[in-house]
Amino acid sequence: MTKVKFINGEIFIAGEFKEADFTVDTESGYFTINDNYSQVVSLSGKFVIPGLINAHTHISDLTANDKKQLTTITNEAELTIYAIKHLHELLSDGVTTIREVGAANNIDIKLAKLIKQHVIEGPNIIASGAALTITGGHGAGVIGKEVDGMDEVRKATRQLIKQGAKNIKLMATGGVTSNDQEVPGNVQFSVSELATAVEEAHNYGIPVAAHAQGNQGIKNAIKAGVDSIEHAIYLDDEAIDMLLETDTPIVPTLSAPDAIHDHKEDIVKWMYDKNEDVLIAHRHSIAKAIKAGVRVVMGTDAGTPFNNFDDGSTKELEKMTSLGLTSGDALLAATSSAAKALRIDDHVGKIAPGFMADFIVLDENPLANIKVLQYPKTVYKFGKLIN
Repeated sequence: MTKVKFINGEIFIAGEFKEADFTVDTESGYFTINDNYSQVVSLSGKFVIPGLINAHTHISDLTANDKKQLTTITNEAELTIYAIKHLHELLSDGVTTIREVGAANNIDIKLAKLIKQHVIEGPNIIASGAALTITGGHGAGVIGKEVDGMDEVRKATRQLIKQGAKNIKLMATGGVTSNDQEVPGNVQFSVSELATAVEEAHNYGIPVAAHAQGNQGIKNAIKAGVDSIEHAIYLDDEAIDMLLETDTPIVPTLSAPDAIHDHKEDIVKWMYDKNEDVLIAHRHSIAKAIKAGVRVVMGTDAGTPFNNFDDGSTKELEKMTSLGLTSGDALLAATSSAAKALRIDDHVGKIAPGFMADFIVLDENPLANIKVLQYPKTVYKFGKLIN
């Protein structure tokens, strides 16, 4: 058993940096209080933060760079190869845990097991399997399983849990990218249908994330008791009050609409036009929610058009600060606050004994400049150097 003691570093603890030492058990991959170490590493002048958590990814989707080599996935072997590629890219950006919120062929559930067994290298995966959507709803036929009515929703939720899902994803509204007929304001699933999935998931201690862009769909999802609102494009005062009252966090995914906006010539017109309709409202809603004190969790929606895995997470943090989050709160949104939303805060998201030894070593203080996270950095996963 090899234990390594890291000394004299500035460690991110409860929103600020404090000089502290910590010990890593490289065999178990966890921080430990055991001082019977065999190696000492000085981190003098360095800043250390927990590994980042990206709470909204789609690793089975092809990015623009992928499509230069492959226009469509034709079998599960190709799907697996590209999903693993995306996992490696996330690691290089300092992301050591993801919540996958809709993957083809339940590939996230399968890869999560292989990572846990150390068969392949990648971030920890909180897998959802297929997202649940109504017939013809957002994500149908790609990453979604179509279900209608409380009985079908209940059975599908139970099936996903049986298959190994550690999160349930519900499509509560329409969106921008599915097809030219759908809009974010479309309400998809009733409150009763949403609440049925929440009840089944919570029976097993599993959280529920709701894709909710339109105002009424957001309110329906909050009423149903979901654990996070994804995107939150159209928030009015009532919706913000409901988020505060229930302490329901939002995952803004600012990178997704920005990426579409920045690639007008490469995006189909109907998608680009829909995205332009929501862009300003989205940023206004998130800024207003941040000012009101709504809890925010970092997620990028990586896998949507031109929304890459290799640098999107650290850029998302910068986008969040541009709308009012402090750098410290942005780091919490990608570490301990995200871990709480994913119900893994008993072992992920902090540099402390008993927690998974995932951490990043930086040359500069990210509280002074959040962009330093986009610079070259040293990433440790399971207590081992990965770059």
